[in-house]
Amino acid sequence: MWKKSALGKRRDLRGRIGYVSLVCLLLLALIGCSPAASPTLQKGAQTENIGEPKPGGTITLGIAAEPDTLDVHKTNMTASLAVASLIGGSLLSADPETKEIKPYLAESYRISDDQKTWTFKIRSGVTFHDGTPLTAASFKATFERAKAPETASPSAGPLLDVIESISAPDDSTLILQLKEPSAPLLSYLVQPNMTQPLSMAAIEKYGKEYGRNPVRVGRWKFESWKTGESITLVRNEAYQWAEPFSKHKGPPMPDKLVIKFIKDSQTTISALESGSIDIATVLAKEAKEYRSNGKFEILEAAQLGVNFILMNMENEILQDIRVRQALNMALNKKAIIQADQQGEGESAFGPLPREMFGYDPAVERYGYPFNVEGAKKLLDEAGWKMGAQGLREKDGKPLSLQLLTAGNSHGIQLIQSMLKEIGVELKIQSAELGSLLELSAKGQFDLNVLGYSFMDPDILYLFMHSSQIGGSNYAHIQNPQLDALLEKSRTVVDQAQRKQIFAEIQKIAVEQAYWIPYSENKVFLAVNKRVQGVKLDPLYGIMLGDSWVNP
Repeated sequence: MWKKSALGKRRDLRGRIGYVSLVCLLLLALIGCSPAASPTLQKGAQTENIGEPKPGGTITLGIAAEPDTLDVHKTNMTASLAVASLIGGSLLSADPETKEIKPYLAESYRISDDQKTWTFKIRSGVTFHDGTPLTAASFKATFERAKAPETASPSAGPLLDVIESISAPDDSTLILQLKEPSAPLLSYLVQPNMTQPLSMAAIEKYGKEYGRNPVRVGRWKFESWKTGESITLVRNEAYQWAEPFSKHKGPPMPDKLVIKFIKDSQTTISALESGSIDIATVLAKEAKEYRSNGKFEILEAAQLGVNFILMNMENEILQDIRVRQALNMALNKKAIIQADQQGEGESAFGPLPREMFGYDPAVERYGYPFNVEGAKKLLDEAGWKMGAQGLREKDGKPLSLQLLTAGNSHGIQLIQSMLKEIGVELKIQSAELGSLLELSAKGQFDLNVLGYSFMDPDILYLFMHSSQIGGSNYAHIQNPQLDALLEKSRTVVDQAQRKQIFAEIQKIAVEQAYWIPYSENKVFLAVNKRVQGVKLDPLYGIMLGDSWVNP
């Protein structure tokens, strides 16, 4: 039977589809995380409309990091995938309110009884920005390119690995033959970034420069890229195929969308206040401080992911589980959340957030509590004795670790202080986002501060399965029992069974202390009131499909 909604009775993908990369993974990392003024706190949509929606005008976003490329098969950078999502589309969509999976670029689809043959009917009348029609062959070529070894895709490739073969018997029929049933694949096909169709004609035309000249099917068309300054997108006048949940079905109302690269936080503040940018994320303390400013609105969304410190299992010191456990117990998570987020967040005890499918509440009982004396005892048992300078030593070597981070916030400084209290020297290595990803991929770190936003607990396969070493398994985790469970979690489509599998996965991950999970975040977005109709959603991040500019 052809389906207008896929998960329905079989499973509930309480998934989150955000602007994600598989490596650096902070929701809305695209937008400059700088203080800004804002009036009243809203939950995700603007409540004050000024006049009637009208066409014209420009929306400008402030950006903390410049994309490395807009070829979604060649990047694992959050900023790149975020911009790409604005110009692309996906086979399916997820309703922001109900989370129900619905057709988008596919008008319907069906899944065989054995869960291995997925057939999509591709929507007619959709065209790429260069005017060429979107067909089933477009998706076939796109997915095969993502999966090809020569593409070496760090993001899209792993998501589509379960697909054994792809066929397009006619322009409207796409058939995916899977190696085995796949629980997370449907949510991956909702993503408007990594699995969006690419124009093969443009790829052939531009070759290696395609990442600077992307051609897709979305409501925004790429116009220009000024290196070190901005990316400009323009309205796709042909656009008539909006997601089912969008109120505005035609081309965007604004003429342009300008994405400026502003790395310096103070410059971002000035740009917001002067009106040279309209939208930027703000810290929790600024959201609290500036609610009375009538120029902006603040939208908020929960981040479906956790912030954590990753441990490199190839580091000799960290190969001792007692050291990893001690580091977990040394952190006062509530204090870190207060320092960095003004208390606007939840403590994390395991690798999954509370609102994600598969979360096991038992982790709050068996996760490591804040216990300084217990941490010291574990280090004593591991042979790390306190030295004269308050630094632990073993065999004449100091207990010193390097922490890789993309910033040096109050929380990072607090973590350094907390570890010092148990006799651990923490050296902070700050790096720009691109450099952090490169160093992470090469394993050139002891500890690594990361966070993620993802739509499905399958993120743990990408971070922890041994096959992903050289990919997103930066920690070089190799655990046969964990591997087996992670593999099983991908093929079991029964929701109750899959949930139990993830309970076991969380138990092993926490017991082995591969991560130091410490918080779940909220994200705050400042929007100049001249821009109306903006939404901030846990699934999609910033949503501009219904936005317009009030002169």
